[in-house]
Amino acid sequence: MSRFLVCHPGSLWATHDVYTGLSAGLKAGGHEVVDYALDGRIAASRVWLHYLWRKQARAGGPLAGTRPSEADAIYHAGQEVVTRALRYDVDRVVVICGAYFHPDCAELLRRAGVPTAVVFTESPYDDPEQAKLAPRFDVCFTNERTSVARLRAANPNTHYLPAAYDPAAHGPHLNGSAAAHDVVFVGSGFDSRTALLSAVDWSGVDLGLYGAWDDLPGGHPLRRHVRAGVVDNARAGALYRKARIALNLYRATGGVPAQSLNPRAYELAADGAFTLAHPRLEQGERFGHAVATFTDAGQLEQEVRWHLTHPERRRAAAAVLPGIVREDTYAHRAAQLVAHLAS
Repeated sequence: MSRFLVCHPGSLWATHDVYTGLSAGLKAGGHEVVDYALDGRIAASRVWLHYLWRKQARAGGPLAGTRPSEADAIYHAGQEVVTRALRYDVDRVVVICGAYFHPDCAELLRRAGVPTAVVFTESPYDDPEQAKLAPRFDVCFTNERTSVARLRAANPNTHYLPAAYDPAAHGPHLNGSAAAHDVVFVGSGFDSRTALLSAVDWSGVDLGLYGAWDDLPGGHPLRRHVRAGVVDNARAGALYRKARIALNLYRATGGVPAQSLNPRAYELAADGAFTLAHPRLEQGERFGHAVATFTDAGQLEQEVRWHLTHPERRRAAAAVLPGIVREDTYAHRAAQLVAHLAS
């Protein structure tokens, strides 16, 4: 068995779930995990660097005119990954996401002789930025299968690692208090999602929106459907299991091809939630007709209203979903990751 240092992505939702899931999966596989709390370290580094800068400014010191940047805070927060890796004599450092991991810290790990890997979670949307970071690591993983070729151009040792779900938060056997909506969506209010949902007539339908929708103006028609801010994974699972219909809205890719399932697809299936989703090739391969799809706002509205009046169709489709994703937990993904690293 191996000892891994797993570096937190720096974000407190979405990618955080990948971090906690893979960490738990590695432990379940008998491996030892040393955590590196990048999220807390970035916050502390911001405070510390600005404190030092203010002292310089008050005293007229030589650094008074050099206000610390966000990049300074990210580097300061990540640099101790080297000493922590050496202190615990880890077999490999695994960085989740990488968006808030300074590339120089990856280079320092290389110079120290510590093997590294990164799990890119933002493909295909952030592939240009991820491709810049990829050469700094020994091994790269991506959540989007069409991104493998693009990222292999930057690092030949790149592999597809599908998304997954956490069985501690998702599964038809779990309980949990949550509102029961006709239609529910948990996620961030990206422009493409806002435009889609705004074009649907939701009259007579109880739509519940959860997640980061702070950018909606006060008078926006969707504002009345926003029920809460960011919710944790367990709360999201309870909402999925209570809802008549759950939505899986993929972000706009800007014309970049995308085929793979997102974590929400696995979570909804594990919860046995009837789902309406944007079409993705892998979705059809895995779920067939058990997940209904739509391409625009008009079709989404038709599908919502039809399925709300056909509960037997919803129940039949939802019943088969948990079995399809039985082996798509983070424990299975951690085993896949370790197998790639071993080979």
